[in-house]
Amino acid sequence: MFGDMMNMMGKLKETQKKVEETKKRLDTVLVDTSSNDDKLKITLTANRTIKSIEIDDELLKDKEQLEDYLILTLNKAIEKATKVNETELAAVAKDGMPSIPGMDLFK
Repeated sequence: MFGDMMNMMGKLKETQKKVEETKKRLDTVLVDTSSNDDKLKITLTANRTIKSIEIDDELLKDKEQLEDYLILTLNKAIEKATKVNETELAAVAKDGMPSIPGMDLFK
């Protein structure tokens, strides 16, 4: 039993290392999102860091419209990046979790 526990602890440490490596890799994964009419384009990393924002000149003429575009498109971009992030991290966690009876957390 003690050997099993040590084996599980080793596997957990290995999984933790893989999770950290995945988080670093997600800093290089870019998620592009644009408004429905392509007047606003936003690029985030999968860790939800804004990398670029492109604004069509037409939007610069109307402050309220630009603000609305920014809110909608940023929220869409963050949601998209979050899904990528969670999917990648869940895959690493599921792969590295030891098999513990009754603890099927990642099914």
